[in-house]
This record gives sequence, structure tokens and C-alpha cells, in this order.
Amino acid sequence: MTSREQVSRTLQQHGALMVLALLVLVGSLAFDSFSRFDNAASVVVSSSFLAIIAIGMTFVIISGGIDLSVGSLFVLGGVLAAYGSQYGLLVALVLPLAACGLVGLLQGVIIARTGMAPFIVTLAGLLGVRGLMLALSDEGATTYLVKDPAFAALGQGQILGLTYPVYITIGLALAAMVLLQRTGFGQNVYAIGGNQQAAALMGVPVASTKIRVYVMSALLAGLAGALNAARLSSGVTILGIGLELDVIAAVVIGGTLLTGGAGGITGTVAGVLLLGVIQSLINQVGNLTSAFQQVVSGLFLALVVVAQRLLSKAQRLS
Repeated sequence: MTSREQVSRTLQQHGALMVLALLVLVGSLAFDSFSRFDNAASVVVSSSFLAIIAIGMTFVIISGGIDLSVGSLFVLGGVLAAYGSQYGLLVALVLPLAACGLVGLLQGVIIARTGMAPFIVTLAGLLGVRGLMLALSDEGATTYLVKDPAFAALGQGQILGLTYPVYITIGLALAAMVLLQRTGFGQNVYAIGGNQQAAALMGVPVASTKIRVYVMSALLAGLAGALNAARLSSGVTILGIGLELDVIAAVVIGGTLLTGGAGGITGTVAGVLLLGVIQSLINQVGNLTSAFQQVVSGLFLALVVVAQRLLSKAQRLS
């Protein structure tokens, strides 16, 4: 590998981490309150739920797919968890995971067995799941409250100033790294995203691998929704709108190619934190609205996609 290829690959894989470090440094120098522990903890805690969903999305995008249903699954998971909490901690966790996992299984089977475009299938999932959530909550008029103290503690309890979901996110990220980099399943995901036809010829179980990544994505979205409901002590029905776009943006900013075949969990986590830091910096400025964060995130995503294109071209020319 030439030095030019090495530089291009490093920038593609770790560019988000470099930019994150730069923004943290600039923010710490520009704003006294930015580097305080309470501000850093706020960014990490608020980013943990997005990170859980983004971990699953990373597997989907690396495999060459997309999952637009995660925002709806997130809010459905929260509503079902809050409803199930009246029956105890176990039901509050199992009910949203079972329902969301079933949706992921259905989407995965349709995509893998019929060859339909993931965009269309998961867009239908987005609409269908949100409709199901509205039906369960009387068009959003009914908000289920978390009634089990143990379940509420799962979202609100703290260790060293950070809530339990942060540590759950760290554990999931580490497990996903091992799964993606050190197992045959992870290598199959990369192979399918790189060239599905070649992967099939090499004996890779394309259909079953695709089904698994969509089930994983749905389960993690449901888990994030359940943990968020525990944190808020209720299943809020107005959440999750547009969340899938934030998740995709974080994954792509983290270096995962939309075309599939390349990416990693470290970059995804960096991408999630980068979006959180951008929001925090906007809040520090004070005279900018929260909508400005969407503008900055959109511009940043566009720049990253262009940079990925140029870097990939540079690698091919080397």
C-alpha cells in the first residue's frame, strides 16, 4: 500500500475522530463552560440513545442496505416499554424487543428473499410502525407512564455522574466491534456490501446475513426507545420523527460508505459524538436556534460524502 493510499484510508476511517478532537479543543478554548464535566456528561448521555441505534445502522449500511424504520421503532419501543412496565421490569424490556425484532425480521425477509430495495421496504416500515404506535396510543392522546421503579432506575440511575444507558452503549459498542471485526458474520457483512454477487459465489449466506442485520437494527432501535422511556418515565409519542436521518448522518460522518463494504463502530461512535458536540457548541453561542444544528449537520454530511468520494477515487488511482 502506497503512502497516498494509507493517508486516504486513514482520513476515511478516522476523519470523524480527528474533527471531533479538533472541535472539542476549539470549544474548550472558546467557551469556559464547554469543558466542564456537567456539559460533557450532558453530551454523552443525550448521545447514548442515538449511538445505540447507530450501531445497528452501521451493520445495515456496511451490508449495502439502509433502514428508514429506526425512528418509528424507537418511539414504538418507548411506548411498549412504558405500557409493559406496569407488569414489571422483564415485560418492560421483552415486549418492545419482541415487537421491534419481529418488524426487523419481516423487513429482512422481504429484502433478502424478494430482492426489493431496502429503501422502499423500510420506508413502508417507517409508516406502518408509526401508524401502529398511534393506534396503540389513541392517536398519541394516551401517554403511558413508567410504573415499575426498577425499570425507571435503568434509565435514570447513575455511576460516576453518567447514567446507565451510557454504560450499556459502551458495552454494546465493544460487542459490536468484536462481532464486526473478529467473527465470520462480520466478515460476511463486509463481503456482501463490497460485492454481493461475488460474496454469493464464495458461499457467503447472503440472505440469512441480511435478515440478521435488519433484525439487529430493529432490536437496537427498540432497546434505545425502551431506555429512553425509562429515562423520561413515560412513553412519549412525539419522539423519533426524523431520527433515522440523524442516525444515517452519524454513521456516514463516521466513515461508513453509503455504497457498503467499508466502515466501523469506532467511526460511528465518533460521528454520533460529533453531532452532539456541534449541538453543544451551538448552545454555547447562545444566539443561534436549535434548527441551526440541522443546517450545520446537513452541510457537514454533504462535505463528508464528497470527501469520501474523493478519497475513494484517490485510492483507486494509487
